Amino acid sequence: MKPCKRLPFLFIALLLAGCATMKSDFETPTVNVTQIRPLASDGLTPKFEIGLHIINPNRTSLKLHGIAYTLSLEGHDLLTGVANELPVIEGYGEGDVTLVATANMINSIRLLSELMNKKKDSIAYSLNAKLDFGGLTPVVRVQEKGEINLSGRYP
Repeated sequence: MKPCKRLPFLFIALLLAGCATMKSDFETPTVNVTQIRPLASDGLTPKFEIGLHIINPNRTSLKLHGIAYTLSLEGHDLLTGVANELPVIEGYGEGDVTLVATANMINSIRLLSELMNKKKDSIAYSLNAKLDFGGLTPVVRVQEKGEINLSGRYP
């Protein structure tokens, strides 16, 4: 066999070897929203700080290369953003990440209008995040849902 005909076979063998070494015991990290607070804005678009607490249930450290996220209230995507300067989450450890998100003005107005028309005791929220750990570790998609109590009463 000529050397140039061996190249595709070599590539396929390396690809299969790489897939065999992927972490099969990788567990999805837990991501919790710890805070959402408004920031001083220099323009018309409001910005918010979102605090996340990440728990790594794996024995190896997770180096976060990037996060893309959306925070929704009552089904309206309000805050979106990305971040790439993130900490390493040690094996069997946890860490906090602070993100800065920009509000979607149109969806904010829609939500405000909806809340003014319907009296609610709570608002449903949903955080969708894509965590990229790079390398052979798979991209992790996390969704956290919950409710924000507006009535001051807790069950």
